[in-house]
Amino acid sequence: MSEVPILKETTRSTGREALRNNITAAMALAGAVRSTLGPLGQDKLLIDDEGRTMVTNDGVTVLESAKVEHPVANMLINASTTQDRIARDGTTSAVLLSAELLQNAWELVLQGVHPSAIARGYRHAEEACRNHFEHLVIKATDDHMLAAATTSLSGKIHQAMQHHLAALAVQAAKAVVEQRPSGPLADPTRVKILTQTGGSMTDSALVTGLVLAKKRVSDRMPKQLPSGKIALVDGGLERKELMSNVKLNVSSTGVLESFRQKEKTVLLEQINHLVDLGVTLLACKEGIDDDLHAALTEAGIQAYRRVSRADLDLLARGTNATLNNDVKGLTAADVGVFIKSSNERWNGVMHWIVETEEGGATFIAKGSTNEAVGEVERCFADALGVACQLLEEPALLPGGGATQIALARHLRRFAEGFAGREQLAVEAFADALEIIPRTLAQNAGLDPLDTLLQTVAKQTTDGSPNAHFIGLNVEKKQPANMVEDGVVEPLRITRQVLAGATEAALSVLRIDDVLWAKQDPTVPELPEED
Repeated sequence: MSEVPILKETTRSTGREALRNNITAAMALAGAVRSTLGPLGQDKLLIDDEGRTMVTNDGVTVLESAKVEHPVANMLINASTTQDRIARDGTTSAVLLSAELLQNAWELVLQGVHPSAIARGYRHAEEACRNHFEHLVIKATDDHMLAAATTSLSGKIHQAMQHHLAALAVQAAKAVVEQRPSGPLADPTRVKILTQTGGSMTDSALVTGLVLAKKRVSDRMPKQLPSGKIALVDGGLERKELMSNVKLNVSSTGVLESFRQKEKTVLLEQINHLVDLGVTLLACKEGIDDDLHAALTEAGIQAYRRVSRADLDLLARGTNATLNNDVKGLTAADVGVFIKSSNERWNGVMHWIVETEEGGATFIAKGSTNEAVGEVERCFADALGVACQLLEEPALLPGGGATQIALARHLRRFAEGFAGREQLAVEAFADALEIIPRTLAQNAGLDPLDTLLQTVAKQTTDGSPNAHFIGLNVEKKQPANMVEDGVVEPLRITRQVLAGATEAALSVLRIDDVLWAKQDPTVPELPEED
């Protein structure tokens, strides 16, 4: 019986060939973002299909904007995206480390080490790094928090803006932090970001409270309100429309007028219900009937219509109000409390500012062009994420590659306890960690190998309890105490980099068979002729 080729429409690569191709894709992806790492990293010019341009130094932005078809490259991009979502920084480091782990694994495979042994060694190495963090970590103070936020912006924007945005990010994080039984919670999504084109980047500012580009439905309504109660409606105050299949036959003009008066009476009853609840501020997702503006003004209610659902959610969290689909369904428990509501005109646009008891802030991102505003917005979001992390977990590590060098030194001593080939994998993991200080040196115009050896020697021979603080200061172009120089980063970032990069590398190592299904070119079907 002749063999039938089951996979005749599939291109297949197996064993070392598959692993080599996958690692080549990973190294190519890492090469695309390598030059962005560090304060002296270079920018990337991104151009989309429509010719729109973006200049950025953010690794995850570069990767997510690229059109990548290789599945292994997409796995590394997903690891970078996860790093950005969880830690808000370290995205480039995660890609570089995962690619270097794969490159070192390939060299071991060529020496005859099985991928399973490499995977076990990598797992042991990651666990050893996690356990060693407690010997490297320092408790974060307010000054350290500002330094960490500034470090997260290194190379992404000019130095004056780094300090400005970092200070605003720390201020915003403190405005939204909540004390809970399980510990402090700082949710960066509670900080709203508004963008305005015009002016300088340094004009970007932080406003305590929620700011919306909205104007009250009537200029006769109070422009400012002291503390009071707020109602949030996931609907509107409008006349109900008849169903499309309903017809209304009017026999006389009096009947039609009565029908309209009844509709208005129903709407006025809703306003009276708001007055009974003591509501002085109203925000609706949909419209508010024009005939009700006067009634709302007489009731002393400041009303806003067509407020987005996202903004209503922010208002609900800040005021402890509950969204309701219908005004009549509102109860006293659904009504929230605000401190102050005011209206101000900025650059010809009216803005509504609400100060709430539960805190909240709005960042106004400004710049001379849309590209500049976008970069300010991305940088602030990164710094805000770092500041929020440190409020939740005030633990820091020295930057400038100091932590990676200290971990690599520890792993080389740790590897001596393995009698099998896992020892080689642990040493390979240690070598991979040093890709961070080597890349920092390369992007600063220094010799990567010589600079790494100088920094390792300085950390090894220092002899002080804080020897692990010594890393590469790219501004001074020499090894220095990173904590004293204010170059620090949250523990959560480095911990997530290790976890994400290791998991991505192991996922690729476990692949020994790649099947590419062949796809014939398709021709669109033509419409049938009548």
